[in-house]
Amino acid sequence: MKNYIKLLHFLKGHGKLFSIAILTMLIASFFEGFQLSLLVPMADRIFNNKEIIVSSQLPGFVREGVNKLNSIDSTTLFWSFPLVIIGVLLIKNLFVFCYQYLMSDVSQRIMRDIRYRLYAKIQNLSLDYFSKKRTGELISRITHDVNVVENALSYGVTDLFRQTFMILIFTVIAFSIDLKAAFIIFVVFPLIGFPMGRIGKRLRKISKGTQEKMADINTLLLETISGVQLVKAFGTEQYETDRFKGKNHDYYKLRMKSIKRIIVISPITEIFGAICGVGVMLWLGKSVMAGELSFGVFILFFGSIMSIISPIKKLGNVNALTQQALAASERIYDVLDARPTVVEKPDARQLKEMASTIHIDHVDFSYAEDSGIVLKDIDLEVKKGEIVAIVGPTGTGKTTLVNLIPRFYDPTRGSVKMDGVDLKDVTFRSLRDQIGIVTQESILFNDTVKANISYGYQEATQTEIEAAAQKAFAHQFIIKMPQRYDTVIGDRGFRLSGGEKQRISIARAILKNPPILILDEATSQLDSESEKYVQEALDLLMQDRTVVAIAHRLSTIKKADKIICLEQGRIVGIGSHERLLETCPLYRRLYEMQFSIEV
Repeated sequence: MKNYIKLLHFLKGHGKLFSIAILTMLIASFFEGFQLSLLVPMADRIFNNKEIIVSSQLPGFVREGVNKLNSIDSTTLFWSFPLVIIGVLLIKNLFVFCYQYLMSDVSQRIMRDIRYRLYAKIQNLSLDYFSKKRTGELISRITHDVNVVENALSYGVTDLFRQTFMILIFTVIAFSIDLKAAFIIFVVFPLIGFPMGRIGKRLRKISKGTQEKMADINTLLLETISGVQLVKAFGTEQYETDRFKGKNHDYYKLRMKSIKRIIVISPITEIFGAICGVGVMLWLGKSVMAGELSFGVFILFFGSIMSIISPIKKLGNVNALTQQALAASERIYDVLDARPTVVEKPDARQLKEMASTIHIDHVDFSYAEDSGIVLKDIDLEVKKGEIVAIVGPTGTGKTTLVNLIPRFYDPTRGSVKMDGVDLKDVTFRSLRDQIGIVTQESILFNDTVKANISYGYQEATQTEIEAAAQKAFAHQFIIKMPQRYDTVIGDRGFRLSGGEKQRISIARAILKNPPILILDEATSQLDSESEKYVQEALDLLMQDRTVVAIAHRLSTIKKADKIICLEQGRIVGIGSHERLLETCPLYRRLYEMQFSIEV
């Protein structure tokens, strides 16, 4: 029941429109039943020219209405009845259009809101969340899972109310004709509920598996399409095709299990309906033959009972859709209920521009309790205007350390302060506005050059953008592009070389003009010519700024005012290049193995 309530929470904010849709649906259902009731005067008074004979159990106002119909000449009814039928059809279909349009509007609004809520939530979650979730899985939540919920809301909720109204209306008609005979509805139809319930429970489990398989497919697609160059370089096209074939087939098998259980609902309902129809014929057929009930009334009763079968069948499908939606809803709420580990305090204050120091004060850090400590007792001070280089073996916590400065993560123990102010007490915006980041992997979007450079600073003028590009030595190649600064650079900057990507990233940082700069050495994976341009751009970018750089190049290290040497998450050396060569065995070893190659 809790999951049903959470599913219905998606209707929040759309109650008024939903209520209007339900009201128009009720009116349309009423005219559906009224339309069937017209069979009585057509069969008895118009075509057989006989009186309508009804049960004496009917209310007085109904018998009085029947007597008035009996008193009207059959010829008069014959000519007036077509107008009544057309009028009823027009009104019914007008309300059918209204409720279908309104329910579609409600479902599309809800889907819009769910997608927005999911995306906004994902954007606001901390970085550690993304280390636990696959990108393809998160994409699947926004696309596939939301579409499953849409089916339940657009078709399922519509049919839930519509078919329930139809069952109630036709049940009332049946009971008004013959109370005892109508009890067959309560004897036969409830038996359908047992297999429907069993099918629904199984469908929910299968649907959850189906959605997980779709997440696997999305993950594989994202990885292999974005990494298509690697796939081709290693000649693994067939291997990846076979992998996709396997996952696709697993999804197919689960979908077929789901489909089999959905389509079995129809024959089960038909069988129960046939049993019900035979019971009606045996019960009331004798009354018609004995003249105790007119043929038209019998047809109305029989038609009412049989008309209940289709709504029950559709309610079975509604149950199937609902069970699938419940599984999707669990996965959606898994994201919506996630809590970021790094949060901004309600009373967070604005952080002024750095005036003196950044102090990483006796910090410990681990990503999870069972993952072990990544950083241990880090005590480090970075003064304004200093260039601080961080070196150490792979996996020793260098990137984790610099990620504490923009507060991508919070320390497990200790604190990070700027000018004596704990970063946990300030707003994200006021902190991160002071920091520019350039990494080894340039993060670019499938947008224009101009949009990528001005990302985060959309109000920048064309002159400012071009000035930043010139300082990053990017202007020269940008003006050679087909649409210059309006050229779309492709997914992740696919149309650019590695050096060109880096210069666009550096131009972005120059345009932001931050007082603090974090570098994960941007030249380590470039060819000599590209490195020359990028290094010159970086040198220009580093001027008059506080710089914290993960260093892979001797040139960067020699420019540093202070070098931090990390080993297994601990600081094992702090000082200048010359001092560390004398006092830090690890630094000396790194220098001899890696840095001395550049000399």
